Amino acid sequence: MKIVVVHSRYRSVAPSGENRVVDQEGEALTALGHEVTRFERRSDDIEGWSKARKAALPAKVVWNGAARRELRAALREHRPDVVHLHNTFPLLSASVLYACRDESVPLVATIHNYKLACASGDFFRDGSVCHDCSGGLPGPALRHGCYRGSLPATAPVALAMTAHRQAWRQLVSAYAFISAAQRDLLGGVGLPRERMFVRHNLIPARVAEGRRPAPGGAGRQPVVMYAGRLDAAKGLPVLMAGWDRYLGSAASRGGAGRTPGLSLLIAGSGPLEPEVSAWAATRPSVRLAGQLDPAACAQAMASARAVILPSAWEETFGLAAVEAMALGVPPVAAGHGSFPELITDGVDGVLFRPRDPDALASAISDADQYPERYAECGDRARKTYEQRFDPADSMQRLLDIYQYAIEHPL
Repeated sequence: MKIVVVHSRYRSVAPSGENRVVDQEGEALTALGHEVTRFERRSDDIEGWSKARKAALPAKVVWNGAARRELRAALREHRPDVVHLHNTFPLLSASVLYACRDESVPLVATIHNYKLACASGDFFRDGSVCHDCSGGLPGPALRHGCYRGSLPATAPVALAMTAHRQAWRQLVSAYAFISAAQRDLLGGVGLPRERMFVRHNLIPARVAEGRRPAPGGAGRQPVVMYAGRLDAAKGLPVLMAGWDRYLGSAASRGGAGRTPGLSLLIAGSGPLEPEVSAWAATRPSVRLAGQLDPAACAQAMASARAVILPSAWEETFGLAAVEAMALGVPPVAAGHGSFPELITDGVDGVLFRPRDPDALASAISDADQYPERYAECGDRARKTYEQRFDPADSMQRLLDIYQYAIEHPL
């Protein structure tokens, strides 16, 4: 099959799970013998633009005529069977949908976030989940300046959402949602139900360099790990407060001088990095690893007793949760968004009440006191990965969606 993959790449200074998924899927398609052509624009390039070009970017968010023309030319050159679209923001715009229509090429769109209904893309505002715009009108987003806390920055995003809503409904042959929870939360957008599919992200088996997951928790360290962006939506305030409560409970069990049974490893970077660093500096049980490359992150994760996912927003798909499962490590996650879909509480992971530091502290205390239980949970997590997230099955699901799009022209 000939496939053109369309993606506006996020900045490399803030490593993106979406970029990683796009790259992994492209590599997997090529390995299966398909011809993959990339049509990409990189947000990293914006830094080198002239002031005049940067000033014109908000208008390009709404409509990028050059992207439409260039994609049409690429489609005429390569004559693909299908186009697979991942992200249009900020350097492509919905103009690429019209390019596919112009050239009569079936279009499959993977929906990675909530941006079809939410200017910030995460249904999260002022530290809490927010569905004010889920019905389709972005008025609340404009009032609150939801994108980057700015009305001028939010306005073009809101305009693009509104102006191209019919195009998103009419010009996409198949929508691939990365979780059923995400699909349901975007129900107010009005996409045609018969063209909606759920396909979890491709998660290759992640075996850390030089070690394979050992049954029964062999080789695990008394460490719990957080790996991700350091920001409020990812739940860093909940993580810090929950860890402090855990330390308090450990001290009450063993006396003020007792060393806690677990340490916390935090890997990642983001806007809360100064705050997290200042907090960690006064807590010997916490270590900051900074931004790790995928191999180093897998190595650290493979040694952990559990991986913590305290997300305050409703994650569309928890990459770190399934990556931990692939390594035989149980995820401990906030019980909302896609996590209840990915994790069976008490079987292959643990779910706790979202945004509740006490509930998180209780889960951490359990990991401290019952290592054997968590080792068994990790063994079952590995089996869950093999049964539900097998990479070969994931790719076949993607090919089936492509075939649907080809066989059901708009």
